[in-house]
Amino acid sequence: MNSHQLFRRSRTRLALWYALVMGGILSLSGFGMYRSLVQSNWAAMEREMESIAGTLHDSLEPMLPASEDPTTVLRRILPELCLAGQSCNASPTLIQRHTTGISDRSTYYIRLFNHRGNLLAFSPNQPVALPQTFISAPWQTFRSGNGDRYHQFTIILHSSESHHTAPQSSPHASWGYLQIGRTLESFDAEVKRMQWILVIGFPIALGLVAASSWWLSGLAMQPIYQSYQQQQQFTANAAHELRSPLASLLATVEAILRLPPSNNQQEIPMMLHTVERQGRRLSHLIADLLFLTSLEQHSSPKPLQPCCLNDLVSDLTEEFLELSTTSGIHLTSQIPDGEIYVLGHESQLYRLVSNLLANAIQYTPAEGYVIVSLEAHDHTAAITVKDTGIGIAPSEQTRIFERFYRVDSDRSRKTGGTGLGLAIAQAIAQKHHAHLRVESQLERGSIFTLEMAFSSSGTQKIG
Repeated sequence: MNSHQLFRRSRTRLALWYALVMGGILSLSGFGMYRSLVQSNWAAMEREMESIAGTLHDSLEPMLPASEDPTTVLRRILPELCLAGQSCNASPTLIQRHTTGISDRSTYYIRLFNHRGNLLAFSPNQPVALPQTFISAPWQTFRSGNGDRYHQFTIILHSSESHHTAPQSSPHASWGYLQIGRTLESFDAEVKRMQWILVIGFPIALGLVAASSWWLSGLAMQPIYQSYQQQQQFTANAAHELRSPLASLLATVEAILRLPPSNNQQEIPMMLHTVERQGRRLSHLIADLLFLTSLEQHSSPKPLQPCCLNDLVSDLTEEFLELSTTSGIHLTSQIPDGEIYVLGHESQLYRLVSNLLANAIQYTPAEGYVIVSLEAHDHTAAITVKDTGIGIAPSEQTRIFERFYRVDSDRSRKTGGTGLGLAIAQAIAQKHHAHLRVESQLERGSIFTLEMAFSSSGTQKIG
């Protein structure tokens, strides 16, 4: 299985996990919200029924008769109600409709029972085939003969005389019962509407979750894939860089072994120099790789110390003066009088600027110039290495800080470069929270600038 298929399978699994988790959360949230809305609507409906029943209860109790035959009194108190066993006026006047205190006559109905559970009166809009059997439970939900659902609330009524004459423990302490009920058609329609929203909206939401999961998994896998590619590229480059000196070493050793005894004294010293040169190249390459790894892992336990950049630039100029003179390059430095201090590891900063200088001299032809300058700005110190070398193409300027990348591979190998100098310089700059940038034009040279913040010592003038 190649790396592309491996990462695609990993992305697919990650997207599926995202979708499953988000789908589970969405399902629980949607079901919980649905149940919460249904219960809140049901509770609001019952509170409204209790409020209407309480209003009617408080209006009726003071006028309830104590006799067993309250027909005449009920007709006078509630002219809208139909009395059991008598003809019913189904078209009450506006005043009669207002008497009951119920505004929506198409939704609510009223029934009155005596204390024995016998029906005394009812509203003309009560449901067809309503159960005639009295049930004293406070709340009832039932389905009528035509299939409609109803919810009913029952409250006890006491006449004004019963409060004074009948003890509370008497079986006839109550005058009767008031029932108020309502149709659940609107409630069921609202519940049905919410169910349709869930049925239609949930698959759409799941589709959006799946699409976003695939997109998010791609974003999550992108840095991992890039890191894997960089690791593969680094492994290939390291293997390539190590293969050349190793092949040279093996070839030299084989040549030494095949030499006849008579030529050993003449050929062996020269071949041993070749072995030494390739061994040193391998040693430098391995040392650079280990140093670069330690920088990226932040494994240095030493604290940052104030470093004088004036001394650093001056020492490096003197060190590279002989190399530049041998190469026919004019190396000069521009150092201010005031001492400039920054916080850092002096050896690492020395290595950084040293790599920049070596790189500038390496890519500058004879009779060229390399200028190292140190400047102090408002809050930063800047070290600039300017050369008149071959320059760097704009398309390559973003890659020169990569490991083993060379602008001119053939020339770099001939001069002993490993392709890690600028990568190490960039790693050191990042560790010191500095900024390393390049400006270059082909055949006109390059300018590398390192900017660092001042230490607490700042800039001190020499007296």
